[in-house]
Amino acid sequence: MEYLEFELPIKELHDQLKKCTSIGSTNEIDVSDTSIQIEEKLIKAKKEIYGNLSAWQRVQLSRHPSRPYTLDYIKSITEGSFLELHGDRSVLDDKAMIGGLGKINDQSFMFVGTQKGFNTKTRQYRNFGMSNPEGYRKALRLMKSADKFNIPIVSFIDTPGAFPGLEAEERGQGEAIARNIFEMMSFSVPIIVVIIGEGASGGALGIGVGDQIFMLENTWYSVISPESCSSILWRSWEHKEIAAEALKLTPKDMLKNKLIDKIIKEPLGGAHFDREATYSNVKKEILNAFKYLQKLDPRVRIEQRREKFIAMGRVSE
Repeated sequence: MEYLEFELPIKELHDQLKKCTSIGSTNEIDVSDTSIQIEEKLIKAKKEIYGNLSAWQRVQLSRHPSRPYTLDYIKSITEGSFLELHGDRSVLDDKAMIGGLGKINDQSFMFVGTQKGFNTKTRQYRNFGMSNPEGYRKALRLMKSADKFNIPIVSFIDTPGAFPGLEAEERGQGEAIARNIFEMMSFSVPIIVVIIGEGASGGALGIGVGDQIFMLENTWYSVISPESCSSILWRSWEHKEIAAEALKLTPKDMLKNKLIDKIIKEPLGGAHFDREATYSNVKKEILNAFKYLQKLDPRVRIEQRREKFIAMGRVSE
């Protein structure tokens, strides 16, 4: 298990507990009382640390290397029924954007999402979760197929942003994202969006138009990352903590500003501490949202979806 800087007190207690258990098993000594004391301290420390996270600390947790990624969620909640589909039928298959068909219980869904890697090789393979234009066009192709065959759409977001390279701009990065936003506003099938990690800029918006939008507890959603915001305003990354607070990018801020519909609880310490519980929570919310959305007339769904996003630009004085 890897630990972030603010999690070091928890690491120390975990190490103490491990050492205590090892001593007890090696020397056949009863260390149950000591273990209980350490476990109590550990629970208390977790509650204190994770119950008072700053915006920047939530950003750090959203990037935790042990955190589950899009394919982890899809494979778990579909119980092996996921069939990945590839290519935008124009340029190539973007490995940072994945998509395909899968079933939750007996209901088929079209899944799309940004995918990161878990080590150096796979991070390069997935382009660090940053999609090129062909990734957004692949997602759009799959979503159009879902709309045609009346299959609901589930979108998982975990990206530091769309790929900002020159070649991406040459192939129409901005147009691809804008096209997706435009088209998603008019799909007749239910669209459920879940932010499972980072939700940055147009990279997130390109697959982020939904009837119901959820955020896991330790995620963020913003037009720009705290580091980039800090570098623009202060010409340095040193003020990223201040930028994170000012951007109001946490799930609580997003819910307060009516930019999302619900926060999905994570296990104490984050999704990586209990993956199965997190998968179960996400699956439950997807099914609840689908149950509600499928009862609506498609025209009503489209109107409500458009109104949701139009309202985000309104300011009351």
